[in-house]
Amino acid sequence: MSGKRSTFLLSALVFGFAFLYVPILLVMIYSFNEGKLVTVWTGFSTKWYVSLFSNDGMIDAAWNSLRIGVMSATLALALGTPAGLVMSRFGRFKGRTLFSGMIAAPLVMPEVITGLSLLLLFVTLEQMVGWPAGRGISTITIAHTTFCAAYVAVVVQSRLSGMDTSVEEAAMDLGAKPAKIFFVITLPMILPALLAGWLLSFTLSLDDLVIASFVAGPGSTTLPMKVFSSVRLGVSPEINALATLIILAVSAMILISSLLILRSERNRSRASSTEEA
Repeated sequence: MSGKRSTFLLSALVFGFAFLYVPILLVMIYSFNEGKLVTVWTGFSTKWYVSLFSNDGMIDAAWNSLRIGVMSATLALALGTPAGLVMSRFGRFKGRTLFSGMIAAPLVMPEVITGLSLLLLFVTLEQMVGWPAGRGISTITIAHTTFCAAYVAVVVQSRLSGMDTSVEEAAMDLGAKPAKIFFVITLPMILPALLAGWLLSFTLSLDDLVIASFVAGPGSTTLPMKVFSSVRLGVSPEINALATLIILAVSAMILISSLLILRSERNRSRASSTEEA
């Protein structure tokens, strides 16, 4: 009975991974296809990568997405970290339910509603105070920061809730000020969570299509918008080449972040062992 269950679980695991990763592998393979048809293999070629890097519109859209992603993730980290700290360390306070609901709202709100509401907000602000002067990269960055900060707050809150506070309490007993405790003790301990929140925000910003379509303007086309407009006319191996580069870049970022988190955990374990000794 146990052997049958193990076989079933192994089969389910293999099927699940195949369902997730075989399509990605096929996209990467067909990015080297010589022909224009993405479903018929006609020979090996790298011409679509050359064509991709010669496509100025695609390159400009990629740079826009990278700039917006970095700025949005950084701003979301700056806003979401204090929010997560308040939710995990300040206990019950007046307005906590409202504050918690405002943090959770962007997580469950349909993107169409979020995009439309932000569009109306930007239009109203432009009419009343003259800012923002049209829609562009700045409005997309603000829009992405709005919902990315909620994800960062949840990640930071989860890390702080499960963290041992004995070191912080010892520092307080020794007379350390709250600001020094946060920057010297708390911040290094939640660094893996901050890195995870930044990467999550960057990925969400890079992947967003719906909200960016509402708040974008001339000259601020993002990569998902460019790819979506291209796919409507038919899938090209050039899109496969772009997807392959994105997959490789994301894989490299995940590997680097995993190594950084692992090193941080090892350093913390060594420090704990030294203190015990």
